[in-house]
Amino acid sequence: MVQTIPAAPTLEEREAALSALRRGEGSVVWSVEAADLLTPVSAYMRLSRLAGATDASPARNAFLLESVEGGVARGRYSVIGLLPDLIWRCHDGKAAVNRAPDRDSAGFVPVAEAPLDSLRAIIRDSRMGLPAGLPPMTAGLFGYLGYDMVRQMEHLPDSPPDDLDLPEGVMIRPGLFAIFDTVRDELILTAPVRPSPDRAPEQVWQAAEDLIALARRTLSEPLALHETRPDYTGPLEPPRSNFTREAFCAMVRRIQDYIAAGDAFQVVPSQRFSTRFTLPPLALYRSLRRINPAPFLFHLAFDGFTLVGSSPEILVRLREGRMTVRPLAGTRPRGRTAEEDLALERDLLADPKELAEHLMLIDLGRNDVGRVCAVGSVKVTEKFVIERFSHVMHISSNVEGALRPGLEALDALVAGFPAGTLTGAPKIRAMEIIDEVEPTRRATYAGCIGYFGANGEMDTCIGLRMAVVKDGQMHVQAGCGVVADSVPDAEYEETQHKARALFRAAEAAVRFARGGNAD
Repeated sequence: MVQTIPAAPTLEEREAALSALRRGEGSVVWSVEAADLLTPVSAYMRLSRLAGATDASPARNAFLLESVEGGVARGRYSVIGLLPDLIWRCHDGKAAVNRAPDRDSAGFVPVAEAPLDSLRAIIRDSRMGLPAGLPPMTAGLFGYLGYDMVRQMEHLPDSPPDDLDLPEGVMIRPGLFAIFDTVRDELILTAPVRPSPDRAPEQVWQAAEDLIALARRTLSEPLALHETRPDYTGPLEPPRSNFTREAFCAMVRRIQDYIAAGDAFQVVPSQRFSTRFTLPPLALYRSLRRINPAPFLFHLAFDGFTLVGSSPEILVRLREGRMTVRPLAGTRPRGRTAEEDLALERDLLADPKELAEHLMLIDLGRNDVGRVCAVGSVKVTEKFVIERFSHVMHISSNVEGALRPGLEALDALVAGFPAGTLTGAPKIRAMEIIDEVEPTRRATYAGCIGYFGANGEMDTCIGLRMAVVKDGQMHVQAGCGVVADSVPDAEYEETQHKARALFRAAEAAVRFARGGNAD
């Protein structure tokens, strides 16, 4: 049964929230609107004006998260977040926090704690009780932790160059949310409120109500033509890789030498493709969500760069104290007919190489979950299930466990980070080999995108099928699972194929800007 949310806090709820503020606890102001005349994308375009979007530059420190479950049906919630009151960042292995980004976008203060310790403290500080009926993403920290955050979790001896110069992680704490509930066809506007040393609780509450009123007015404003159709900036150039075919195949053979020597069972190397892209990143996102819908669609705009992606895969989820990982490995294209689709499914489930690799990842998932969950609670609740997406099908399995008392969402994330599907097994040795054979740091690729909810829950997806848009360039990274009998040329082609969806989306965005059909 779907719980009804009041259109706004009642007088009793307001008084309870003010009492909580006086006790040093946070709360949430909200407003529920009909959502039949808005879409998440058009709402994001309007609200971006509040986050600094102009004709010349996109919004900063704002995001849009959507879901297409299984690539077919819309997920229940789409979430827009902006106007953070706090930004946590890790760069070059050191954490810094900006507690007034609205007044000073560069006002990051270094912290003495280790990055994960500082993030844990901020997650705890951001906890608050949520009114009944509001979704878990009503308040909290949202952003990404890149692959290289693993250097804060494990000792990796080698460190390739960081040529993109991106933070290893950024988490923002939005002051305004717009949450689309597709089940109820409603838009929930929320503004978290926290105790302030300079303002009375009544003033804090009133400021949140004023912000929601401003958001409501902004959402009623029309969109200009330049916001819906960006200016054409030239054709898309063919992407270039940081590997030649010969060099990539040589890397695969080198990995196979390690596998033959018993160092690993599987290693997942990757290559990065780059091209000039000067349209607004939102144009890329709009094309990608049509061309390659997925369970985790995201557009995260930070200061100086944007992440755009359509990830199919959970990294770690924590809901009501239960941790979930869902390895996704083994792929076939979708069939043109139902009969062909079923034949491809049977072929995938009969492939001994695909099944052996997937079984290895189930074992890795059980090990990750078992690190932080109660003894006896770890279960494989689904095994060798076919998940269908718009263009491909995958084998998936589900591993769950009950998080041990005293542990938190960040502990669950660290236990499963990074995904074995993007490293190999055993995980530590595979990552050491990746450090040795890849020419640069992975940056955001193979990390995670998601949120730590103010209620203690967490949801993250793996950072793949994703573009980094920075300084007029878009970068897409893709990997392949190398085992003893892999064919190097086939692995090279697999990485090309995985990256193609992002560049098809970029081509569609360019066609649309030029005045053609985006499809």
